[in-house]
Formats: sequence, C-alpha cells, structure tokens
Amino acid sequence: MYARHVSLNLKSGQRREELTQMFDREILPLLQKQNGFTDEITFISPDNRQVIAISLWETKESADVYSRETYPQILQNLARLVDGTPEVRGYEVAISTFHKTAATR
Repeated sequence: MYARHVSLNLKSGQRREELTQMFDREILPLLQKQNGFTDEITFISPDNRQVIAISLWETKESADVYSRETYPQILQNLARLVDGTPEVRGYEVAISTFHKTAATR
C-alpha cells in the first residue's frame, strides 16, 4: 500500500466548510474513480489554516497515474482556497490497523 501526503495552507479568510464542501463535491468523486484508490483522510488545524490530506493507494503506480492525470485538475479547483503550492510526499505504508496492512519484510 502507498500513501500520498499533501500539505497545504488555506488563504486567510477561507472557511473549513468551503474546503470540506469542495472535498465532498469535487475531489472525493474524482479520487473514487481512480484505479487503486482505497481511502482518503484529511486533517484541518484548529485555526483552519493548515490542511493535511492523506490518500491511500493499492500501489505506488496507481498513485503516480493519479498524480500525472488527475491531480493537476484538483490543484486548479483548490487554487481559490490555497495559499502557495501544496507540498506532496509519498510513502510506503508500513502499518495500518484500519486496512490491516503490514510492512513487507
């Protein structure tokens, strides 16, 4: 399993509700159509300024296809809410109790 970790800063004055509505209406439907997508969890700081979004994928290759083909559209959708460029990192999932995943040794 593979995870994409996206961190971003919301523009001043943007509300949590705007971001969550965008995720529900625009971003999650796109993610759910992607081959290999398994889950999304998004965190918003108490001051509504910082966001961390973690998407889980069956394979790194599935996440890479999404990064090339669909993520640019999501960045365009987020542009009115985001200050600066989101930072994206990738990780191999070592342990997940939710998905009952263990690291390959």
